[in-house]
Amino acid sequence: MIAKITSVVPARLRPIIAHPAIGTRSIAAPTPDRIDLAQTRLWIRDGRKIEIDYLDQHGANTVRMIWPIILGFLDDTRMLAAWCELRQDFRHFRADRIMAARFVDERYDSRPGTLRQRWKRDMEKRRNLEGKS
Repeated sequence: MIAKITSVVPARLRPIIAHPAIGTRSIAAPTPDRIDLAQTRLWIRDGRKIEIDYLDQHGANTVRMIWPIILGFLDDTRMLAAWCELRQDFRHFRADRIMAARFVDERYDSRPGTLRQRWKRDMEKRRNLEGKS
């Protein structure tokens, strides 16, 4: 591909193509998710609970009942922000560490938009605390 580009670029610009001053890191293929993201989005909109079997960063398996808030997409993984009933706090779960998910036909006690606003305020508060450290 580079050979094709350098063949049509003026000679004075060829060194820039052959030896660029900038670069990007290669992005590995995303780790497969073990949760149905389409159904997760539906449960987020409907304000329904999901019970997950989750493998934490230390390899311990836990079962959590969560109130899903929003899906986030990072370079190589997806994150699910949720209220965790076990921790009674907002948590972020990597979709590739969710070993199993049961989509519960039970609504949580808050409107999805209200829960999302609470999460946003909590995230802002955490950022402010981190900035003061």
